[in-house]
Amino acid sequence: MKPKIYITRMLPNEIIDKLSGDFDVRMWEEEDIPVPKEVLLKEIEDVDGLICLFTETIDEEVIKKAHNLKVISNVAVGYNNIDIEAAAKRDIIVTNTPGVLTETTADLTFALLMATARRVVEASDYLRRGEWGSWSMMQLTGQDIYGATMGIIGLGRIGEALVKRAKGFDMKVLYHNRTRKLEKEQELGIHYVELKDLLEQSDYVCLLLPYSPEVHHLIGKEELSLMKNDAILINSGRGGLVDEDALFHALKDGEIWAAGLDVFEQEPVPVDHPLLTLPNVVTLPHIGSASVKTRMRMAHLAADNMINVLKGNEPITPVFLIKAQ
Repeated sequence: MKPKIYITRMLPNEIIDKLSGDFDVRMWEEEDIPVPKEVLLKEIEDVDGLICLFTETIDEEVIKKAHNLKVISNVAVGYNNIDIEAAAKRDIIVTNTPGVLTETTADLTFALLMATARRVVEASDYLRRGEWGSWSMMQLTGQDIYGATMGIIGLGRIGEALVKRAKGFDMKVLYHNRTRKLEKEQELGIHYVELKDLLEQSDYVCLLLPYSPEVHHLIGKEELSLMKNDAILINSGRGGLVDEDALFHALKDGEIWAAGLDVFEQEPVPVDHPLLTLPNVVTLPHIGSASVKTRMRMAHLAADNMINVLKGNEPITPVFLIKAQ
């Protein structure tokens, strides 16, 4: 009997074909609607492998229902949607998809920075509404990027890739990280500073941290008050890093100049969210890795992790490693 796999969101046919030769594959076939929890709880009971997106919550309740589960393959770099402790207790391997989305996410982060700084979305809407009646000296003026100071919080792969883009604009780059990276400072020409100093000195503060309870609301009222009045906050890490209520008031009251957000605490973000009412906020629907080639690489890596584990081999990119029995 073939091992069974359940996939929580529709994946391209190329990936399904790759898995179907060796496995009995079932899939939630709605592309835009998450699998209901009651369906997931039923489907997971007898499967050997689960492929999920970061949008699915694989908590202890779900994991307890899985009688044969050996591997959870997450199609994302972050894995805070999975109860890692519950999986480890049951010898379930958890994998993710790092590396393959680094450059694409760095591209999007810098694009979000540029769009926010130069008010690109606001200006486009202004034109489309027929409000461009004349030209004036300070009309839709934004902030300079070339020669400005970028502060990166979280210098992982994506942070390092973002530095290279910033250097093309002759930006000074500061960074704050859990551990200092002396070799990268020399290699990339960047400067380590404490969080307080980064917030006070940066024209652009870019959040590229994975989420964990330790960094919940890392950027709150106090941190926002340290930033320059003309500074811009860019978040392409995770929504829970920022206290959104504090951010709303800081933007509304002019404590900081603007924000570019690819992520929110609740996703999809409610359309009546206060941040969506502000003209100085550029918002995106969590598309950091959304290029055709990158999403296909992510899906292939998730499938390859699944194949390796269910065939008794080591996973390619484990979050933690339990020896296959």
